[in-house]
Amino acid sequence: MKIAVDIDDTLNEVKRLKLAGAYIERKGLPFSVVAPESNKLVDIFDWTEEDVLHFVREEGGLVLYTDAAAKKGARETLERWRAQGHEIVILTSRRKEWFNNPERVSRDWLVKRKIPYDEIVAEVPFGEKGAYCAAHGISLLVDDDPDACLDAQRHRVAAILMIGRHNAARAHEIYFGGSNWTQVEAAAKTIFRQKDGTVRDTKR
Repeated sequence: MKIAVDIDDTLNEVKRLKLAGAYIERKGLPFSVVAPESNKLVDIFDWTEEDVLHFVREEGGLVLYTDAAAKKGARETLERWRAQGHEIVILTSRRKEWFNNPERVSRDWLVKRKIPYDEIVAEVPFGEKGAYCAAHGISLLVDDDPDACLDAQRHRVAAILMIGRHNAARAHEIYFGGSNWTQVEAAAKTIFRQKDGTVRDTKR
């Protein structure tokens, strides 16, 4: 089976509030916290995307992603999946505007943490990941974005939501979910047992 796996907040833990907040305080910038649990950097403070791009590209903010710790069990789970014969596609929405070369930045992070994969695909918008999976023979998507998972389900691709504080309120919308990689792996086993790897219902 081909399995697509997201990076940010799925394979890793991005400390956006802590690190961006330290930068804002250090620079004395007039930004306030508005959505502390958000997984989108632009939404956490009352700043613009231009401010965020300056932080990421000019002020060292890229370390939020390059130095992010891997979630416990992520490497081991992907190792087991590959040993079972599954193909791992890293499917990320990281854009060139932020990361310059999102494939290379992602590859460096994966290699340093010894996380196995077969292919990296970047710049696929959240709401188009399901269509991408369906078009490329991917049977399962693991992602923390509910819209990505819902798009997968609409395209008859199984989806597992990596549940965190930023998306817990919407977890009921996705057929499968888990708050850690042990739970994600358990959900995947259920999907693997299905003959064709698809989800026939879209509600729990």
